Amino acid sequence: MTMVAILSGAGISTDSGIPDYRGPNGVWTRDPEAEKLATYEHYMGDPEIRRRAWRVRLDGPVLKARPNAAHRAVAAFEKSGHALRVITQNVDGLHQIAGMPDRKVLELHGSARSVVCTGCHARSSMDDALERVKAGEDDPKCRACGGILKSATVMFGQRLDPVVLGEAMSVAKATEVFIAVGTSLQVQPAASLAGIAAEHGARLIIVNAEPTPYDELADEILREPIGTALPALLERLR
Repeated sequence: MTMVAILSGAGISTDSGIPDYRGPNGVWTRDPEAEKLATYEHYMGDPEIRRRAWRVRLDGPVLKARPNAAHRAVAAFEKSGHALRVITQNVDGLHQIAGMPDRKVLELHGSARSVVCTGCHARSSMDDALERVKAGEDDPKCRACGGILKSATVMFGQRLDPVVLGEAMSVAKATEVFIAVGTSLQVQPAASLAGIAAEHGARLIIVNAEPTPYDELADEILREPIGTALPALLERLR
């Protein structure tokens, strides 16, 4: 059985109403200041940045989003008995909501559906934290130690979890087909997984609207909309 790995980026979730970050109409393209909300140094050092970040979480599309045709096609491919691992740069949890088993999804940049204390590292639900924001706490603190809470995502200035990254690299080295979908392949070290897979003999397929730095290594490049291109590709691979 052919082993398939999918590296998914923001582009796979745009059909679910979650804008990407670096595309022509991306969140950070239109508002460079918004990148500070995802930068650890700014978040930890500026209470106003934290308050703004909580307002964005409260009103943002991530927690309201539902899986789209691409997420559902990935989950259906796995359920049909194929050897599949998903490595995602996304923090929206939509692969799992669509039906991918947790153990087969590696979240390189963490999850926006949980919060973590930067002091004692206690984890809790994002829904609970947002209820506190709705109740008037504009910068809720950890109930256990009073520390600063943040989403359980990897911000700029933070290292990726070395265990998760190591497992992702092992998958990239072992897979026979590596599909990079909806990712600019510009953020390292996640982007390097495409190169690692190609170097170890995988067939590299890139599904992305814009050119990427790894296009020259690709065996196939699809520029069509992800919501139709990815399901059709996975059907071919069956």
